Amino acid sequence: MSSDNEDTTSSSESEGADSVKENATLEFIENLSDVPMGRLPSNIEFQRTRVDCKADAPIHTDTFQYSGAYSSMRVENSFLDNFCDNFRVEVIRLTEDEMEFDMIGIDPALANAFRRILISEVPTMAIEKVLIANNTSVIQDEVLAHRLGLIPIKADPRLFEYAENNTASEKNTIVFKLHVRCERSGQRLSVKSKELIWLPNGSEFPLESQDSKTGSSSKPKTYTSFTCSQDSLPEFSGNPIAPTLGDILIARLGPGQEIELEAHAVKGIGKTHSKWSPVTPVWYKMLPEIVLLEDIEDQLAEKLVAICPVKVFDIEDIGKGKKRATVARPRACTLCRECIREGKGWENAISLRRKKDHFIFTIESSGVFPPEVLVTEAVKILEEKCDRVISDLS
Repeated sequence: MSSDNEDTTSSSESEGADSVKENATLEFIENLSDVPMGRLPSNIEFQRTRVDCKADAPIHTDTFQYSGAYSSMRVENSFLDNFCDNFRVEVIRLTEDEMEFDMIGIDPALANAFRRILISEVPTMAIEKVLIANNTSVIQDEVLAHRLGLIPIKADPRLFEYAENNTASEKNTIVFKLHVRCERSGQRLSVKSKELIWLPNGSEFPLESQDSKTGSSSKPKTYTSFTCSQDSLPEFSGNPIAPTLGDILIARLGPGQEIELEAHAVKGIGKTHSKWSPVTPVWYKMLPEIVLLEDIEDQLAEKLVAICPVKVFDIEDIGKGKKRATVARPRACTLCRECIREGKGWENAISLRRKKDHFIFTIESSGVFPPEVLVTEAVKILEEKCDRVISDLS
C-alpha cells in the first residue's frame, strides 16, 4: 500500500518537473530576438501570402485558412476575421459589356465559387422550344433550333417566372416569330437575328390537336395561354424585347427557300444549359508581383525588355550613360516565365510572384445584363447559399 503511494508521489513530482522544464523552454524561445511571437517570420509570411513562380513550376501554392494553422506562434489565422478586415472590391475598367475589377482579401475557393455562380447560376431568358411550320433551307430542323437557342435575348429575367409546368403564359414565356423567304433569283439571303419578331400576344400557331368542329367565330387555341399582351405591362411598354444583337447569322437561304417558325423563350440557368449563361467568358487570375532582386543594367536590361512578350519591363536612365531595367506594367504579366528561362542568373535576379488573396476578375456579358448588374446578382445568389447553410446548421 505504501509502495503504491510512493510511486504515485514520485510520478506526480516527475510530471511537475517536466512541466516546469517545458515552460522554461517556451519562455526561453519567446525571449529569443529572432523568434517573433504574435507575428509570423518573414519566410513563413511569404509562403502564406505569395505563390513563388520558378522556372520549372510554381511553389507555395497551398492556402492555410483554418484558424489554428499558426497557433504555436500565437498568430490568429481566422478566415472570417481576415475577410471582414481586409476584403474590398476595386473597379479597374467598366464598359457596356466588359468589367475588370480586383477582389482583395478573399480566399481562392470563394473567388472560384463567385466565378462559377456567374457562369451557371445567374438566370436569363433563352429560346427553349421551336415550332417549325416550314423549313426548306439546307439547315436541319434540330440544328436550326440549336442556333436559335444560343441567341442571347435582351429581357430582364427577374420579371419572369420559371416555367415549371407546360402552361406557357405571359409571366413565363416570350414568343418570337421568324418568317423569311428568298425571292431573289441567283442570290442568297442571310437570315439574321433581327428577323426575330416579338409577339407580345403570344403564339399565333393553332394547336394541332384543336377540334376541327369548333365554330369559326371562336378564337382558336394556340401554344400559349396569355391573358394579356406583354407590351401592355409597364415593364415592357417602353422597352421591347429583342435579341441583344441584330446581326447574328441564323441561316442562309437560296432562291425559293423559306423558313417559318415560332421560338418560345423561357427562364433558366447555365447549369441546365450553356445557352442560359449570362457571360461569354469570365475568368480571374492572382495579382502578379514582380520584384527585381538585383539591378539589371545596360545590355542585360535591353535584353530583358526584348524577351518579355507583353512588355512588363521598361528601361530608365540612371545617369552617366547607364540604363536600368524597371517593372513598368506588372498587371500585364501572364506568367510565361520567359524572363527567367535564360539561365540561373536570371532566376536569381527576378522574382515572379502571385498574391494569394488578390484576384483580378474580368467579366464579359452576353448583353442580357450590364456587367455590374451581373456582379450584384451573383453576390445575391452567394448570400442566399450562405443563408441556407446557416439555417441548416442551426
